[in-house]
Amino acid sequence: MIKVDISNVWGQLALPDLLATEKEISAAHRTLTEGTGEGNDFLGWLNLPTFEPTEEMLRIMDAAKRVRANSEAFVVVGIGGSYLGPRAAIELLYGPNYNLKRGAKGNPRIFFAGNGLSTRAWNDLTQELEGKDFSVVFISKSGTTTEPAIATRALRWMLERKYGTDGAKERIFVITDPCKGALRQMAMEEGWETFVIPPDVGGRFSVLTPVGLLPMAVAGVDICQVMAGAAQAKKDYDLRSFENPVWLYAAIRNLLYRQGKAIELLTSFEPAFKMMGGWWQQLFGESEGKDGKGLFPVTAEFTADLHSLGQMIQQGQRNLFETMVRFAPVAEAVTVGSDAKNLDGLNYLTGRTLDFVDEQAFRGTVAAHVDGGVPVVTVDVGELNDAKVGEIFYFFELACGVSAYMLGVNPFNQPGVEFYKRNMFQLLGKPGYEKK
Repeated sequence: MIKVDISNVWGQLALPDLLATEKEISAAHRTLTEGTGEGNDFLGWLNLPTFEPTEEMLRIMDAAKRVRANSEAFVVVGIGGSYLGPRAAIELLYGPNYNLKRGAKGNPRIFFAGNGLSTRAWNDLTQELEGKDFSVVFISKSGTTTEPAIATRALRWMLERKYGTDGAKERIFVITDPCKGALRQMAMEEGWETFVIPPDVGGRFSVLTPVGLLPMAVAGVDICQVMAGAAQAKKDYDLRSFENPVWLYAAIRNLLYRQGKAIELLTSFEPAFKMMGGWWQQLFGESEGKDGKGLFPVTAEFTADLHSLGQMIQQGQRNLFETMVRFAPVAEAVTVGSDAKNLDGLNYLTGRTLDFVDEQAFRGTVAAHVDGGVPVVTVDVGELNDAKVGEIFYFFELACGVSAYMLGVNPFNQPGVEFYKRNMFQLLGKPGYEKK
């Protein structure tokens, strides 16, 4: 079970403050799990975790096996959770440079497209795919979201030019709404293999659906273990007391928000966590940022960002708190060597492991930030493996739902994004969006 340490918030909160929220957080948890609150038609993610593979999981694994056998590259087309979730899992398990060890059939490189509008990024991707056997998955409930729809058009054309219409069918997969939408219609007309995004699962909660599972499986992740880890988390985190780390995390972040903390800074001393931080940022940002409420979620990578943000964190505005995510040391330890001249003065570390140095940097950072008036919550994940990834996803999803209901907002809608879309469509001249 993930452990949440709140000992470094007591300078600004007291134990009675936490205990006073017990009825409130219990009610929020019950509202979420019993489906009595706003947005209760988007609670399907609560019951996705399973200890045994479902029929659709078996189909996913079969599709992934075929992709790995015939492709040197696999392109995941999607935006928001369709991009952040699977990439977060892949990078956390295999590192941010995961593609450097890939590129042959049996171990394809994994690319992501349809998550932006950069011409440079698109040209880079097409150059990477030139001369390579590749497959794609198009992910969208509607099929009309601008960024992935543009990428879908282009990649479909590239595949059909390279393999012919029939050959391309073997390399195109679709994850979409079960009944409606442009992408569903396109897949039915063209005969592409499809997987379903459940109608009762919103995009930012979709990582344990085929949206996340197919890219993970193609990357070599054991999705049965991912789902088993999430299933165990579902069981463990149903606990209705402050022994539940989900309760601690949700309660503390709301208490600090009420004390004027406007920003939550999620940090980790593990570079591979960076995309998971991006997934967390979308999860909490879109779920809580409405009705003039919500903590602003931002992420940082330590120790690198200590040399760019450390000054601000320690002596800037006292309007933030930190959530630090920690992992158990890896099995393959790295030892600091000696140097005869010792010009850098580091011989005092000779024989120490890099994990030891990292641990002291973590402790020193916590002490400095707490002394500077920044409360620090520590989330200790433990050993990292496929099952743990599933647990991490479910932990933060459940905490997000409970926290949002404590805040008094609907975690599952996102009315604000329609404003930027409307303005963009007007400027692009999309029919039906003419200025009045």
